[in-house]
Amino acid sequence: MVLVTRKEHFTAAHRMHNPDQSDAWNREVFGKCNHPNWHGHNYVIEVTVAGEPDENTGYVIDLGALKQLIHKKIIDPCDHKNLNLDVPFLKGIIPSAENLAKAFYFELKEEVNTLCEQGALHAVKLYETDRNSAEYREL
Repeated sequence: MVLVTRKEHFTAAHRMHNPDQSDAWNREVFGKCNHPNWHGHNYVIEVTVAGEPDENTGYVIDLGALKQLIHKKIIDPCDHKNLNLDVPFLKGIIPSAENLAKAFYFELKEEVNTLCEQGALHAVKLYETDRNSAEYREL
C-alpha cells in the first residue's frame, strides 16, 4: 500500500467556546483562545490517500484532482472565514484542531474515495500552528 499526501493551507478565525458552559468556565479552560472578538491561525491541512498505484498511470490518486477537491470542500469555504459563524458544515462544533480534522475528513471522504478507485482516504492532519496538530483517521 502506498500513502500519498497533498498539503494545502488557509487562514481563518475562530473562538474556542462551549455555549453549554459558563463564561467563567470558558475563560478558565480556553484562556486567550476564548477571546470574544476571535483569533486566527494560518492552518495547514494534509490529506492522505492510501492505495495501490494504477498500472496505467502509476498514481494512487491524481494529485491535481485531489487539490481541486480540497479547495472546493475545505479551502474555499474556510479561507479568510470565521469557522464558528461562516462555514455551514462546522455549525455547532467547537472548532478545536481535533474537531476540525475530523469534520474535514468526513467532508472529503466520499468524493476522495470516488476519485481513488484502488484506494481510500486514509487521514486528514491539520496544523493549527507549527507546533500543534491533530490527525483524524478511521481505524
